[in-house]
Amino acid sequence: MAHFVFEADLHGLLKLDTPIPNAPPARWQRKAKESAGLGPGPSPAASMSPMKPANRSYSGSKTPSKTPGKSGSKVQSTPTKAGGDRYIPNRSTMQMEMANFLLTKENDPAENSPTKKEQQKSWAMNLNGFDVEEAKILRLSGKPQNAPEGYQNNLKVLYSQKTTPASSRKHGRYIPSMPDRILDAPEIRNDYYLNLIDWSSQNFLAVALDNCVYLWNHSSGEIIQLLQIENPDDYVSSVSWIKEGNYLAVGTRNAEVQLWDIQQQKRLRNMTSHSSRVGSLSWNSYILSSGSRTGHIHHHDVRVAEHHVATLTGHTQEVCGLKWSLDGRYLASGGNDNLVNIWPSVQGDSGDFTPVQTFTQHQGAVKAVAWCPWQSNVLATGGGTSDRHIRIWNVCSGTCLSAVDAHSQVCSILWSTTYKEFISGHGFAQNQLVIWKYPTMAKVTELRGHTARVLNLTMSPDGVTVASAAADETLRLWRCFEMDPIKKKEKEKANSAKSSIIHQGIR
Repeated sequence: MAHFVFEADLHGLLKLDTPIPNAPPARWQRKAKESAGLGPGPSPAASMSPMKPANRSYSGSKTPSKTPGKSGSKVQSTPTKAGGDRYIPNRSTMQMEMANFLLTKENDPAENSPTKKEQQKSWAMNLNGFDVEEAKILRLSGKPQNAPEGYQNNLKVLYSQKTTPASSRKHGRYIPSMPDRILDAPEIRNDYYLNLIDWSSQNFLAVALDNCVYLWNHSSGEIIQLLQIENPDDYVSSVSWIKEGNYLAVGTRNAEVQLWDIQQQKRLRNMTSHSSRVGSLSWNSYILSSGSRTGHIHHHDVRVAEHHVATLTGHTQEVCGLKWSLDGRYLASGGNDNLVNIWPSVQGDSGDFTPVQTFTQHQGAVKAVAWCPWQSNVLATGGGTSDRHIRIWNVCSGTCLSAVDAHSQVCSILWSTTYKEFISGHGFAQNQLVIWKYPTMAKVTELRGHTARVLNLTMSPDGVTVASAAADETLRLWRCFEMDPIKKKEKEKANSAKSSIIHQGIR
């Protein structure tokens, strides 16, 4: 019998949610009995004595609020529920099995099997449209859901309007499509191989009209007739300004090269060394190079009486394009024999001038020849009607950097000193000017207005305006390289600072 009593007591002790028999009462039970006067010991009145604290109950944490006319006070106490402890949770409500499953799931190798992963990935793709494992934070994927049929968005008008021209961002600078000024050029010769206009550093535009040369002052608009050839069978075939802008070289049909002083408006000298017309001229300091119909190029030293100092023989037909590089190291020549020759500024070991490069890729006459102002070894050339291509060369390595089909005769090329661009003049069929981006060779814009082929191009000394002479007997001035106003102010400030430093040094 005692054995069964022991087992019952043991079973009772193991069950934590049942009251423990023969156990002392809980503290809250003792407090309740003492406050009710049921516990053992003297009465509250007998236990009061001087110098001894009263044995008061602090079970009520609030001061009793007594209302007159009512007796008794409500005492706050803990609910008396048999069989429980507030410090030990009720474990019968816990999901111990689920907790054990979740803890052991992480270490289960079967969950990480490839088959299980593929299955979970397919579920995620079907439910979410993307793999959860590969998803990134704050990343939108997939197409937006379509609105329900008949739904009207009230903000559609507000947010779907196109931006006004005033608020739209400019992706490029503004290039006027119309010329800034049109000048008459009567009796200009419609000859592809001649070079009849040039713009000086002193802002004078020289134009050859048959047997006359006129100077137009861009600043004041004044027109000056510089010369007129007396021989009726003769005409001006080329003009070129010296770098300083005070002397003008003039080539004629009668194989003469004349040198004119524009301040005194008189001829300084007449140099004769060619045997046929001089169609191209180019300056390199005091050396004047002239190209003739025979294919020969002559160097003239204008300082000495014996001006003819060298002859370059590299073309078999007329030299129609001639240009010295800005650093004076190379002379580029283009001819009617479809060749482009690069000549050095100094003689070789044998005492003769031989080209350092010869380009034969053009299939037509090469008149358009221009050196890049920011890369001294880069040259642009353009071919005639049979070729219609613009090619960019590296004269040091002899490689063709790029080529573009212009779809028309290329008459002239000019590089911009403000932008990484160049402009080309063309003949049939559009007779237009085209601005190209370098080095991408993308077409920026086309400037149309001439009714006949463009013969020559020249640029103003500030690099803003391009003058085009065409067979329609007009000169058109295009402000196609206008500098940005902010950059223009910065450049003016820099120039003024440099000049002030120079003046301080002189003082």
